[in-house]
Amino acid sequence: MSKSRNTPQANAMWGGRFASGPDAIMSRINASIDFDQRLYAQDIAGSVAHCRMLVSEGIISDADGDAILSGLDTVLQEIESGKFEFKTALEDIHMNVEARLRELIGDAAGRLHTARSRNDQVATDLRLWVRDAVDGIDAQLAALQATLIGLAETQADVPLPGFTHLQPAQPVTFGHHMLAYVEMYGRDRGRFADCRKRLNESPLGAAALAGTSFPIDRKQTATALGFDRPMANSLDAVSARDFALEFLAAAAVCVMHLSRQAEELVIWCSPQFGFIRLSDAYSTGSSIMPQKRNPDAAELARAKAGRIFGALQGLLVVMKGLPLAYGKDMQEDKEPVFDAADNLSLTIAAMNGMIGDLTVVPETMAAALEHGYPTATDLADWLVRVLDMPFRDAHHATGAIVGLAEKKGCALADLPLAAMQDVAPGITEDVFSVLSVSASIESRSSEGGTAVENVRAAVAAARERFL
Repeated sequence: MSKSRNTPQANAMWGGRFASGPDAIMSRINASIDFDQRLYAQDIAGSVAHCRMLVSEGIISDADGDAILSGLDTVLQEIESGKFEFKTALEDIHMNVEARLRELIGDAAGRLHTARSRNDQVATDLRLWVRDAVDGIDAQLAALQATLIGLAETQADVPLPGFTHLQPAQPVTFGHHMLAYVEMYGRDRGRFADCRKRLNESPLGAAALAGTSFPIDRKQTATALGFDRPMANSLDAVSARDFALEFLAAAAVCVMHLSRQAEELVIWCSPQFGFIRLSDAYSTGSSIMPQKRNPDAAELARAKAGRIFGALQGLLVVMKGLPLAYGKDMQEDKEPVFDAADNLSLTIAAMNGMIGDLTVVPETMAAALEHGYPTATDLADWLVRVLDMPFRDAHHATGAIVGLAEKKGCALADLPLAAMQDVAPGITEDVFSVLSVSASIESRSSEGGTAVENVRAAVAAARERFL
């Protein structure tokens, strides 16, 4: 004897959670209103532009157009005041808005969907949302750059060990180091700007996939929504999501830069380094160890990278096998975009807060510069410049001199001249003029170098370029 499809036995594969049967499962997997309600402002803006175009082209009457516009304004106010009831049964933001519009103005609401589809509607909404997100992130990155530039200016002459392989390399200044991130975030802003430029075309009017037989004016709606032009191909208009992927790619590169800086903050505020201090505002304690000050904000900023990388990879996988045009798979485009935008925004805000909050500890950086022979390259350069020694020979001789200093347990500047002359007889007292940290920094005056005057000039230039 057959059993009802809605019995618990029939639904064992889905578990007891879906007690009402396959219809409940379909409702859960099909509905997107839980997340795409975030598109309400863009959805209503697109409907307003579409309605006005339909009226201007004589496709719907002035009276119906006025009723629709008035009703859409009411819906917008209801959503923004928290009075609007979003219904899962209506699936998505488009149908929720349309159903409420019909309740408010009656049958005239049904004319709004003339010459469009949910396919071009959602593509338009998401492009508008991503464009707004790009603008917000750009403003945040500019603010972070401003904070970094300000710190670079106040710390333009503070020596800091520069590292390669996390080993002492050459002296730089703290200001110079901060300006490196200003440049990185500047390129991130450029990537987002490029993304914005490419996404700023309107899908509206492409309808389901083939365009429409109504005499619409797509240029009018594109202009009304701030797009540069209508998209040229109706199939592409409804099925393209490369703009979302490009946004996620830019976000991934940006959060990678944020993660690198967060990693340095974690290292620098450790007792082993002690180059900076973070206040209680961006640190936490331990549940068991009362002495601990954990840089949790920096660690979480570092961790957000994995989440945003995952959003990019996830959407790439969703899109990679889809034939033209629209597939329901594309409903999965919004959550990774929303999540990545939210977490990138939060991470930028946290980084800006930490950079503005940190205290530089010059004495520990100066002490660190006493180890690792950071002026060894200056000695090699001196041998090339003064003794006309080929650089490879100078490199070898300097390595031997560093070995002598290691055996004596002293800095290069404290090694006796005679010991150096045992390696390279032509060395004179003048060599000591290049072996100090300050001399090393000031000698790096090539364009983009760490000399203090370079840094101060770079601060001014960065303000001009980025702010």
